[in-house]
Amino acid sequence: MRLFLQQRPGSGEPPRFVQLVLQQDLLGGWTLLREAGHVGGKSQLRKEQFLERDLAIAAFEKARDQQVKKGFQIMFAHGEHAPR
Repeated sequence: MRLFLQQRPGSGEPPRFVQLVLQQDLLGGWTLLREAGHVGGKSQLRKEQFLERDLAIAAFEKARDQQVKKGFQIMFAHGEHAPR
């Protein structure tokens, strides 16, 4: 699953973005990737590992909800049963 969220830019600065990616690894675990930064600028990438799919999905949805509360809007969603 993949979500791309973007925040409206302030005066004179590029918009901020957050990208959340949930993917299964080769050993059956799950990895949640969170990338955040300014569009066209540097970004920061964080990884979280999960053994169970349900825990990974819960973390994905929690991260999404936190960003929406901060004013980010979902611009792109991809994946089977992608949460919105």
